[in-house]
Amino acid sequence: MCGIVGLFCKSAELEPRLGEYLGAMLAQMSDRGPDSAGVAVYRDPASDGWTKLTLYSHDPAMAWDVLGGELAAAFGGADVAGVRARHAVFVVEGEAADVEEWIRRNRPDVRIMSAGRVIEIYKEVGRPPQFVEQFRLEDFEGSHGLGHTRMATESKVTTEGSHPFSTGLDLCLVHNGSLSNHNRLRERLRREGIDFQTENDTEVAAGYLAWRMREGASLEEALEGCLEDLDGFYTFLVGTADGFAVLRDPIACKPAVLAETDDWVAMSSEWRAIAVLPGAADARMWEPEPTVVYAWEKALV
Repeated sequence: MCGIVGLFCKSAELEPRLGEYLGAMLAQMSDRGPDSAGVAVYRDPASDGWTKLTLYSHDPAMAWDVLGGELAAAFGGADVAGVRARHAVFVVEGEAADVEEWIRRNRPDVRIMSAGRVIEIYKEVGRPPQFVEQFRLEDFEGSHGLGHTRMATESKVTTEGSHPFSTGLDLCLVHNGSLSNHNRLRERLRREGIDFQTENDTEVAAGYLAWRMREGASLEEALEGCLEDLDGFYTFLVGTADGFAVLRDPIACKPAVLAETDDWVAMSSEWRAIAVLPGAADARMWEPEPTVVYAWEKALV
């Protein structure tokens, strides 16, 4: 079944409470996804020439400072920006592709959850309220974020199999639904150089978007391509460095609600998650139409 939430701050005054509101929205979706939860938060841009990465280790006693020293020796500069549960955010001097390749080659025990300049991804198995507490979501400030609560249907319940999935710089996807042609599409995308780390169908959709955009498509064009190339049913919420976008398949059997005020834009699988936001009672609310791409970016608000 799964639950999706997203919040875009149109007002800078709302940004200090992004994590608090995102956590409250996520908690409302607990019964739609009791298996695991995750968020992508966009905040604290890395400096020019530096890459921000969210890394994950199965080892709760992981020596992140040791890895930081190894990265600093390899690239000339690296800092641990924060550690939450089994995740750590690093900023490293160098191009993302070079840093990611070094990690995959030298530290295969570490999973790259996200890379870019502003994105951070955290996800874990367990019920959403525990996730919100474990990762101290109320501490997060940022411009926008999205989240997911998972009820697994086609792959096992693991941290790696939780949403969001990121296969491109500052790009991530959460999904409610199921894709029937993901195995065939995964092989096609692997031939195009897209790397996958799970058997989850949503990771294939994220990889598809990354591939289309690498080939020159805009986000809107990449999402429109989903309507031709992805078989199944889906509500997608996609995060980018500048905002987020929503798409429902032609049948639109998976629920979605959008709402907007002068201060924010919000999306969720159900209204009750949006109702926790300030001014929700006065928000303009609507159900997104099937096959229509809805997008908000910093430059447009």
